[in-house]
Amino acid sequence: MTEKNKLLAHNIYLILAALFIASLVASNLIFQKFFYWYPFDIEIYGVKLFEVSVGLLPYPITFLITDILSEIYGKKKANQVVITGIFASLFSLGIIYLGKYSPATTWSPVNDDTFNLVFGAAPLAVLASMLAYLFAQFVDIRVYHFWKNFTNGKHLWLRNNFSTFSSQIIDTLTVLVLLCSFGIIAWEQFLGLLISGVIFKIMIALIDTPLLYIVVYWFRKRFNLKEGEEFTNLL
Repeated sequence: MTEKNKLLAHNIYLILAALFIASLVASNLIFQKFFYWYPFDIEIYGVKLFEVSVGLLPYPITFLITDILSEIYGKKKANQVVITGIFASLFSLGIIYLGKYSPATTWSPVNDDTFNLVFGAAPLAVLASMLAYLFAQFVDIRVYHFWKNFTNGKHLWLRNNFSTFSSQIIDTLTVLVLLCSFGIIAWEQFLGLLISGVIFKIMIALIDTPLLYIVVYWFRKRFNLKEGEEFTNLL
């Protein structure tokens, strides 16, 4: 591979890592707002179907990116981005705590009560999300590479969906258990939110499959990669 292509591959890796971290941190900061995303009035265990947190909107992007990284850059590079996301979440947690305990001035557009209402639960949410996310992302990468090796690099749709389905179910279950245990969400809403969240995430996973195919096709054509081939020892 030419030096020009190596530089391009490196820059794309940095962009994907940045998008991953931004999506992860944003999902942790905006999770407290819930919205109803469906035209039909269907209720499951006291919760409307697709009555989900806006934090779920950027979160599936992280799984799409780890699948891209796993497919093109390899398991090691995908794991590195996941670990970097953990540090970014911890850093954002520290900033939130600093802002929470910094008294607002009398003329501040956002006073202490408003700030605490919006971000007060964020530290616990970040902790819960981090634990769930860490477990789910490593499961996603491991399952992805299991199916990639099992199929000898063929059937991209299979490893993409199997890895995302399993990891998203684990993530949703874990984070809801922790949020209910912390008292952020009532246990009465647990089962309804679990079902709604899993169905929503599975739908998003199905939608991102063609996007993964497009991105992988571009990489293979641009860098002359064979089916199942990865950048090894490149970055």
